[in-house]
Amino acid sequence: LQLVESGGGLVQPGGSLRLTCASSESASLDYLAIGWFRQVPGKEREGVACINAEGRNTYYADSVKGRFAISRDDAKNVAYLEMNNVEPEDAALYYCAAEPGREINVRLMCSGTAPLDYWGRGTQVTVSS
Repeated sequence: LQLVESGGGLVQPGGSLRLTCASSESASLDYLAIGWFRQVPGKEREGVACINAEGRNTYYADSVKGRFAISRDDAKNVAYLEMNNVEPEDAALYYCAAEPGREINVRLMCSGTAPLDYWGRGTQVTVSS
């Protein structure tokens, strides 16, 4: 399984952007917990938002809570990260990651301490006026 991110680009502070995570060959994602992570050069990778396989449980980093929303559409085999009220500190390379299992703890998944099976190559988000 390969994950492919898209939707990154340039956004103004206060603006919105939607990132998409898709499987490379439209393979099913419905058995996977999915997370969005971001990294800035020189800093550790940060778990931004994670969602379990059923889509019922989500976790958000404090830095994005109330502004970002993670969702999934298993019929289309995609997951999304809706970014609203974007701040300059949100600029980063955003990665999609996935882990098989229907009992995945999304808080643990987003903590970055547990290895995850699948990663995309990232999509860059730049915040500038």
